[in-house]
Amino acid sequence: MTEVWKLVHSERAALVADLRDVSGDRWDTPSLCPGWTVHDVLAHLVDTARTTRGRFVVGMLRARMDFDRQNEHGLARARGATPDETLRRFAECVPMTATPPAPLATRLVEMVVHGEDVRRPLGIVRTYAPAAVAGALALQIRTSTSFGGARETVAGLRLSATDTGLVVGSGPEVRGTALALLLAISGRPPGGDALTGPGVEALSRAE
Repeated sequence: MTEVWKLVHSERAALVADLRDVSGDRWDTPSLCPGWTVHDVLAHLVDTARTTRGRFVVGMLRARMDFDRQNEHGLARARGATPDETLRRFAECVPMTATPPAPLATRLVEMVVHGEDVRRPLGIVRTYAPAAVAGALALQIRTSTSFGGARETVAGLRLSATDTGLVVGSGPEVRGTALALLLAISGRPPGGDALTGPGVEALSRAE
């Protein structure tokens, strides 16, 4: 648990540093999350970093058990009057250890996947800690799609991470870096020919 929080805190601090020079209408750049700008995603990260188990339950009840509605409420609550204010709020969240009622590794998924949701549209490149990507990938593979994971998406496929040696599953193979695999199974475009193998087409259909 301590090691996971170290990774999460490190990734939060890195995102703060990467976004300090973003200004003006660049904050309105569409993120990889449909319908959200990079400013919106940052506000979402503020909200999730502050969310405790109790706060999550209360939020779901107020949203009438609609997860998307809860996210929108949280985003609106956490978003500052300006992007700089939102970034300041996120910087204050760096050392926090609050978490909703979910596996702790979901915090890694948040920081790596949402980190790319923000960075890629802005042209920012981040080399993530391998352990952070591996932890996020492992959780997504074993978590049902109904809970935001990719278990059903990757069923019948063999995922091979070319940079870590991780091999999971059986069937037509999909090869790529652990980050590319994580993005693909999380419904994000990994970019260009980041993935290869006979299972790529099946993965694309399943997303």
